[in-house]
Amino acid sequence: MTDFIILSIIAALASYLLGGINGAIILSRLVYHEDIRTKGSGNPGFTNFKRVHGFCPATFAAMAIDIFKTIIPVVTFMLLFGSSFENGGQFGAVFSLLFCMLGHCFPVWYKFKGGKAVLAYLSGIWFVDWRMGLICFGIFVVILLTIKYMSLASMTFAFTSPIVLFFLGSTWQVLLTSAILSVLVIARHHQNIVRLCKGTESKFSLKSKKS
Repeated sequence: MTDFIILSIIAALASYLLGGINGAIILSRLVYHEDIRTKGSGNPGFTNFKRVHGFCPATFAAMAIDIFKTIIPVVTFMLLFGSSFENGGQFGAVFSLLFCMLGHCFPVWYKFKGGKAVLAYLSGIWFVDWRMGLICFGIFVVILLTIKYMSLASMTFAFTSPIVLFFLGSTWQVLLTSAILSVLVIARHHQNIVRLCKGTESKFSLKSKKS
């Protein structure tokens, strides 16, 4: 039990600190000498960066940073928990993902003002259960390409993930943590929910606002 607590504390701290690294903020400063938080929607996340600058090399670099800052700790603690505790790999992955997302949403590096952690969520959830990732990502893509609301697609992905995990037979610890992830994603979209209800939400586009 003591080993589990110690590993959990290490996983939480490492995942939170790595999760707080923000690709959009870093690349906006390095490439454009600006703060992405003063552009577009003001959200320091990949979607806003893409909306402002389009699909350029800096956009893909920002995306890569947000993907790998999540995958590295999630895979690391999936392996560590899996090798240390029976059936612990899935919990290690979802537990690390939770703190990666908390780090992205409330980063100590940026005065606790971060993004919505959607890309982090989409990157790490595959290591919790690839079958659930495949099913929910399919739903995400269908909604994004038909209704064209990134926010709605993201919230639907988050909402359905713990439901699919339940039917796949995950443990209650994994289900509970997955449900917390879902609540976090949806809560971070509260302003988008208001705009969706008012019909003022921006639709997904491959073009930037500058183009």
